[in-house]
Amino acid sequence: MDIKLLNIGFGNIVSANRVIAIVSPESAPIKRIISDARDRGELVDATYGRRTRAVMIMDSGHIILSAIQPETVAHRFVSHKEPQSA
Repeated sequence: MDIKLLNIGFGNIVSANRVIAIVSPESAPIKRIISDARDRGELVDATYGRRTRAVMIMDSGHIILSAIQPETVAHRFVSHKEPQSA
């Protein structure tokens, strides 16, 4: 199994194989997930103090916050998974 990495902004990289979902932080259930992860110590804030625009839910239960749009992260994720042609 290849390790695929996903750039989530500001030089931060996560394992693309472990991402379950990339969602917007605007809804109440997602805000609750973020709060619960913070209480459990499983929140990774990769926003560098900027506004949270994307929330990544990992298969380990960790929640990662990013300051780039969910669509941008998803585009990087999809383009990364497509085979590279010569």
